[in-house]
Amino acid sequence: MTSINDIMVDITPQVLLKAYACGIFPMAESAEDNALYWIEPERRGILPLDNIHVSKRLSRTIRQQRFEVRIDHDFQAVIDGCAESHPGRHSTWINQRIRFLYGELFSLGHCHTIEVWRDGALLGGLYGVRIAGAFFGESMFSRERDASKVALVYLAARLKYGGFALLDTQFLTDHLVRFGAIEVPRDKFQRLLDEALLGGGDFSRLSAGCSGDSVLQLVSQTSNTGCSTA
Repeated sequence: MTSINDIMVDITPQVLLKAYACGIFPMAESAEDNALYWIEPERRGILPLDNIHVSKRLSRTIRQQRFEVRIDHDFQAVIDGCAESHPGRHSTWINQRIRFLYGELFSLGHCHTIEVWRDGALLGGLYGVRIAGAFFGESMFSRERDASKVALVYLAARLKYGGFALLDTQFLTDHLVRFGAIEVPRDKFQRLLDEALLGGGDFSRLSAGCSGDSVLQLVSQTSNTGCSTA
């Protein structure tokens, strides 16, 4: 990973969108540090939308619809969950400036959440940034087994059905590798990003009430048909 040296001073949501379109994104050293830094990894994680792996066990969980999946319902609760400490991670890079900036992007319709609920409790989810045919995954969390995994599968289905071309994961983790995520060099990522920005993506095309069976069908097939719209 490489970090561009300039610390962001006068950043706005519009500047942030331009940065994503150039292949860079912000991070903080910690929640207590209010400074933000531009990050441009030498190798970028992506999850190819035409090659998503879903385990049999997770497929059963999705088909049984043990969770309720909501879209863009409670952004603040999701970012709070992503900022939580957990075993193996006692600090977070989500500081107050991150919270404010992505909250602004959410208000503008460029930041989205996939939320996993049961009995009125938020159990997991993720958030990310949308520009044209590209979706930039930012962070995810889970308070119960499989909750973040369900969110990721529902995200992939929504992006495929909406005609998106790129799902950026920024970095590669063991968790993402199990779903088929790969690393690509910076120059290849930029080519993929440029192509995605020339196209379009409709994040709201997929019905919020799409069944688990339909979501799995969408993720596993090469076309983008298979679930009714709202």
